[in-house]
Amino acid sequence: MTPPTRPAPMLVIDALGRKCPIPIIMLAERIREVPIGETIAVLADDPAARTDVPAWCTMKSQEFVTATDLPQGWSFLIRRSY
Repeated sequence: MTPPTRPAPMLVIDALGRKCPIPIIMLAERIREVPIGETIAVLADDPAARTDVPAWCTMKSQEFVTATDLPQGWSFLIRRSY
């Protein structure tokens, strides 16, 4: 049985090579570009993003869906809640 697939994010923010808090700033600036209920992927390779992205989602009442390892860094999936 194959695991369920997630739909592709509506927006991908490439923050690879950027130091925190830049990935969070990029996410905060662009989250309103997608409708409520849609997802955004943030690509980041700064280790601080592993804690900063989920913490930002909690602080801003947005849904942190998952973090996926990439060959370099991670892809963080966030669903816009409001």
